[in-house]
Amino acid sequence: MPTPSPTPRRRSDWSEGALAILPVAGAALPFGVLWGALAAQKGLSPLEALLMSATVLAGASQFVAIDLWAHPIPIATVVVATFLVNTRHILMGTSILPKMEAIPRRWKPVALFFLVDEVWALAEKRAREGPLTAGCYGGMAAMISVAWLAWTTAGAILGTGVGDPTRYGFDFAFTALFIGLLMSFRAAPGFTLTVAAAAAGSTVVHLVAPGPLAIAAGAVAGILAAALRPARREDAA
Repeated sequence: MPTPSPTPRRRSDWSEGALAILPVAGAALPFGVLWGALAAQKGLSPLEALLMSATVLAGASQFVAIDLWAHPIPIATVVVATFLVNTRHILMGTSILPKMEAIPRRWKPVALFFLVDEVWALAEKRAREGPLTAGCYGGMAAMISVAWLAWTTAGAILGTGVGDPTRYGFDFAFTALFIGLLMSFRAAPGFTLTVAAAAAGSTVVHLVAPGPLAIAAGAVAGILAAALRPARREDAA
């Protein structure tokens, strides 16, 4: 009897990853449209908005950048601010990289480029349940990337026609999305302590110096709380 082809399995993994992140991709619609509309109001064309989303592919830093957008562009300020926001990607990459054993080494830099927050959260969840295959990761990355490009471009096309996004609740979409992702880790050891530390760290820094530094502070505080938490017997079970 002939050996079954591995192709169906790869397709199944890809479909599984794409379907797993599909609800998140849909929930990102108001967030993406909001950013596209703000970009249009700052003078970016739909093509420029599309190119920025494709090359940056990081919603939080794109919001920071577009908020600081001016003529002439304060390049140094934008670079520093977006770097501070994106420092969390260093932590996310360190966390997920050991679980990418099934992804060929030459493709790992490409995979990490697509490591947005949503992909990281779902990839971590998948790694807890079984091996994180290249197909599954690729499905998640492709689905969320295509959705983000579509939503932001649509927002840029609509432009000022969107009006005040806050009246639709679009300003809360980002928060609601990440609350949902965060709660998927509620069964993890030290969840409450880590979340409390991250919230406290980011809040304190925000009160002292409002800006992107609060995001990095929250990430560092959460990591330190998780690292310093005394190990318990049930953690190893």
